[in-house]
Amino acid sequence: MRPINYKHLRYFWVVAKEGSIARASEILHLTPQTISGQLTLLEKSINVKLLVRSGRNLTLTEAGRTAFDYANDIFLLGSELQDVLQNRPEGRPLRFTVGITNVIPKLIAHRLLEPALHLDKSVQLICYEDKMDKLLGDLAVHKLDMVLTDQPLRPSSNVRAFNHHLGECGVTFFGTADLACQCKNDFPRSLQGVPMLLPARDTTVRSALSQWLDENKIHPNIAAEFDDSALMKSFGQKGVGVFTAPTVIEDEVIRQYKVELIGRIDSVREQFYAISGERKLKHPAVIAISEAARRRTFQDISALNENIEDQPASKPS
Repeated sequence: MRPINYKHLRYFWVVAKEGSIARASEILHLTPQTISGQLTLLEKSINVKLLVRSGRNLTLTEAGRTAFDYANDIFLLGSELQDVLQNRPEGRPLRFTVGITNVIPKLIAHRLLEPALHLDKSVQLICYEDKMDKLLGDLAVHKLDMVLTDQPLRPSSNVRAFNHHLGECGVTFFGTADLACQCKNDFPRSLQGVPMLLPARDTTVRSALSQWLDENKIHPNIAAEFDDSALMKSFGQKGVGVFTAPTVIEDEVIRQYKVELIGRIDSVREQFYAISGERKLKHPAVIAISEAARRRTFQDISALNENIEDQPASKPS
């Protein structure tokens, strides 16, 4: 494979953004025939098809989408470099790209990431949500600075990265006023037969919840399972079933979803990790997140969790 011709790559980038060679030719001030020829040379040089025709427009192949993502980063960074070299007044903000696994509650993600926005230097935060495997792949090729997840990187993983434990807490059960009235007394026994919303089966917290239910011989009516924690809370808000969330965000859950607290359990622990390519943290945004999580986010909950075990909401905490 010959080295990529970056002039050809730029033509591809503009065509992909515009969706047609005709519109790209107006921007690049080149004839459609010239651009088409250059795209053909690019595809031949890498031996991969990047674009296919769809009606009057061109669409990206799977390889084309990957190439476009990289090209986008290359040419945006080139533009930023030009700004810096020309001594633009403000310079460019610190770019901080984070992958968030879709099992992480949005309220937790916001709380953990917010300290990165309060550094002395301006920060441009870019967030992606996806499955753990996909995010770790992006981390491995330096498309991400950090992955926010609920489980550590396994020793068997082929990705060279490092776990940074941010904190942990128990879980709280929530429900609408009717469900809460039904379940608050004799918690957690009151969960027997109650409609319940649970995280997807392949998640860490689902395994822990299932084990806790089995150990306590509680058999709820599992009404639905969710990959997305925010969607689960939305269904819970409508009264479809009782649901759980990390105890550290219970006030926000009650306020945002208009539900009531049923009870807390501390034997099921939700863990939160930052995974980065650095053994010793160097990125200022990751350092700020790690320090704030340990100093504030999870420290406040430690007093609440102390001596709590399967406690109903009606008892003092």
